[in-house]
Amino acid sequence: MPNQVDGSAVLYRNINIEPPTAVKGVGNWVYMSTGHKFFDASCGAAVSCLGHGSIKRIEDAMVDATRAVSYISGLDYITDPVKKLCKFLVDSTHGRMARAALYSSGSEAIEAAMKIARQYVVMVDEPLRVNFIARRQSYHGATLGALGLSGHIGRRSFFESLLNSASHVSPFNPYHGLSENESISQYVQRLADELEAEFQRLGPKTVIAFVAEPVVGAAQGCVPGTKEYFQAMKRICDRHGALLIFDEVMCGMGRTGTLHAWEQMGVVPDIQTIGKGLGAGIMPAAGMLLSHRVTDVLAKNGGSFAHGHTYQNHAVTSAVALEVQRIISDENLLENVRTLGSLLKDLLKNQLEGHPNVGNIRGMGFFWGIEFVKDKATKEPFDTALNISWRLHEMAVAPPYQMYLYPGTGSYDGVKGDHVIVAPPYNISKDELLFMVDRITKAIVAFFAQPEIKPHLKSKL
Repeated sequence: MPNQVDGSAVLYRNINIEPPTAVKGVGNWVYMSTGHKFFDASCGAAVSCLGHGSIKRIEDAMVDATRAVSYISGLDYITDPVKKLCKFLVDSTHGRMARAALYSSGSEAIEAAMKIARQYVVMVDEPLRVNFIARRQSYHGATLGALGLSGHIGRRSFFESLLNSASHVSPFNPYHGLSENESISQYVQRLADELEAEFQRLGPKTVIAFVAEPVVGAAQGCVPGTKEYFQAMKRICDRHGALLIFDEVMCGMGRTGTLHAWEQMGVVPDIQTIGKGLGAGIMPAAGMLLSHRVTDVLAKNGGSFAHGHTYQNHAVTSAVALEVQRIISDENLLENVRTLGSLLKDLLKNQLEGHPNVGNIRGMGFFWGIEFVKDKATKEPFDTALNISWRLHEMAVAPPYQMYLYPGTGSYDGVKGDHVIVAPPYNISKDELLFMVDRITKAIVAFFAQPEIKPHLKSKL
């Protein structure tokens, strides 16, 4: 039976609330059936990296793939678009990765990474390795395996009893984690000591891999790691024979200014997952890349990965994703991300860093988080009942601001902590960027000046 509230058959995120209907996208603007429009300042969840609307090159690629072979069983066959996209992805790592597989979502890619990692340790005759170590305030996907890997308390809560939980250590987050009078090097050493202690607690020979996002996305709001931090983590993994897995589903495929975020982190992962920006939201595209270390072992042990999906290595999805990546290359959009990303950083910090309820602004390239606090001096977060990030999101997308910002919670401890993500499309112009930041600034200032919000502030405006 249709939903009795609105007559819809759709299982909305909340079935008691019918969301607005989007009818058209043009450039970086999205139009609603109500006549309202908004500027997509975060590409949804950092997805629509080429903006919205018709792109003839991508339409042609989709049609050509559909006319050739739209679907073929991956059990027996492969198609040219899949081979070409995988070659592009492997080549983009300059020889550091050896093979790629293509999936339909980041969660699928993470599940595949977990399974190939487990198969790897069995193949090297270390079957007692059964543990993953991840980080608190992390999010790796919605499926049960990926959610079990995640350290986001709020998103785990309903399903905790079903999760084969990973072990979790402290994340790299200097804003909340750095102690008074502690240098970054001392902080990194403390986190390295904590990871080493967790290896020892579990038993070093029981750990399959350490899993991390080079720039933490939804769970923390664009908190980047550093070369020093990830090199320290990699040394510990190498010492104990564990794999290093990078989740770049949100931060990868150009979002930070390089195609792979790890290119700026001083280390190369053994396994990498990608998503969102791979297909720009035009098709549901994600993937996994494997290092030579992993594929060499696979090849020596029969060559088969004991895993598969119906729509894995899909021809039409691959054709679209490949054309997206060609456009990014042909139009030199990564340079635009780097150049205007520096301007975006300066604008956000200059216009918002002094606001009494803006605690921290952090990120890389076109991937920036703004964290809000009740008290700037103590970094005290807002009460979760106030729904600060969501209410700001709703206010910002409405007139007169018309800016879509991706809201998030849990950046303080996995439950408390409010932030929004600013993640514009790679092809945004300088004028559009200036317009975007101006509107975002006005929305944030107006939000915290509201009479219903001001009583909850310790930092008075």
